Amino acid sequence: MASWRRRLGNLRTFVGNATGGLRGGANLASWVVAGTLTDFLWVVAGLSKIFTLLVLQERAALAAASDPHRYVERRKPSGNWSDI
Repeated sequence: MASWRRRLGNLRTFVGNATGGLRGGANLASWVVAGTLTDFLWVVAGLSKIFTLLVLQERAALAAASDPHRYVERRKPSGNWSDI
């Protein structure tokens, strides 16, 4: 019976040391701050880059569609279907 208690104690010690040695509310608060910073600096920054790229692609597509001098390839359809 003491064996599983010792293992549980060792596991708690390992987890406590791995998380910086803080306990209780201070540990939880530090992880919340770290997670919030990570979200803001990494995830939100990546999403804003993707959003900017999509906006630029949409603007380019609108500009290309509204250009009256753009090249449109046209060819007269032939009766021969092997040309397609």
